Amino acid sequence: MATVFQWSGKTTRGALESGEITASTKDEVIAQLKKRNITPTLITEKKEAVRKLFGGAPKVKDKDIVIFTRQFSTMIDAGLPLVQALDILSTQVENKGLAKVLAQIKEDVEAGSTYADSLKKHPKVFSELYANMVAAGEAGGILDTILNRLAAYIEKSMKLKKKVKGAMTYPIVVSTVAIGAITVIMVFVVPIFSKMFASLGGTLPLPTKMIIDLSNFLAGIGGIMSAGAIAGTIFGIKQFRQTEKGMHITDKILLRLPIFGMLLNKMSVAKFTRTLGTLVSSGVPILDGLEITAKTSGNKVIEFAIMEVRKSVTGGKTLAEPLSKAKVFPPMVTHMISVGESTGALDSMLSKIADFYDDEVDAAVGNLTAMMEPLLMVFLGGSVGFIVIAMYLPIFKLITLIK
Repeated sequence: MATVFQWSGKTTRGALESGEITASTKDEVIAQLKKRNITPTLITEKKEAVRKLFGGAPKVKDKDIVIFTRQFSTMIDAGLPLVQALDILSTQVENKGLAKVLAQIKEDVEAGSTYADSLKKHPKVFSELYANMVAAGEAGGILDTILNRLAAYIEKSMKLKKKVKGAMTYPIVVSTVAIGAITVIMVFVVPIFSKMFASLGGTLPLPTKMIIDLSNFLAGIGGIMSAGAIAGTIFGIKQFRQTEKGMHITDKILLRLPIFGMLLNKMSVAKFTRTLGTLVSSGVPILDGLEITAKTSGNKVIEFAIMEVRKSVTGGKTLAEPLSKAKVFPPMVTHMISVGESTGALDSMLSKIADFYDDEVDAAVGNLTAMMEPLLMVFLGGSVGFIVIAMYLPIFKLITLIK
């Protein structure tokens, strides 16, 4: 799908230039600029604000792709011509964005392009993995089988994402509610007590002083400063992650986190083995498979490690040997891959590893949820309890004096 990109760059004489180019990917923009002897310094997708405001084509979700892939596979298996199947599905799919893309793909196929080449023109809808597997299916005459494998792969990937999202939802919701409740107490409730204590005079207990000072800070300029600091930090991290180095550093930190790091590592192993196993079993060459797997890993540390493994395999080494040196994946994974290579059953071995680590992610998610619940309850109960006690200490002192 053609997209408008805004670019800026330098000419061979060092002059700065900028403009807009319509292309399918950033790589195409870079290629066009190089032909004009311009070295790009910044390439960004132009935001179509008006289209978004009045509602453009809806986003194509993984679920839509799975349903389309299953239906398309059934039609191909039944003997329907490729163009006819695409024509039928482009009018039947519920997602209008996908329907528009399928209509364009049908036109490209009618014009003489292969189905895989037509898919590659829409990288936002059909991933590189999807397009390459389809290319292997077309070359081997087993497109319907490949499409079924693709649908199964996407479904398992969706399940993995859903498990992790489910595990993250509970602590995020509880934490948000806890912070919101404490903020309301500090900004609106504590000042009422503060005025009452000021009218009574005398010396306040230390915990009460601390809470009142913090309340005054948050209710005044401190609240604005805190909100600004949080927003600035989030914006700074996002901007830092826009760079290659920034993504590599933050991904490395994420993998080393005490609890979440282990979960992310297991997810990475499951995704790597599932993706590579699906590609190899579909007839995609191992080098192409490793490159696609690296790009779809979602983590720069993992991507770098896989690309280093690819270099070693290009030099004639086995897959297991450089994997063990990368020190990103557990020894069990590299040993099982080594056995799979020696027995000629690498694809099935990768699938078994992926199934095993899917179960490991399940267990890790369960343990994480079980551990987060009491910690969040202690945080919420302890924070609110401390505020309440601090506010009532002067009242207890007053009652004692009256007696």
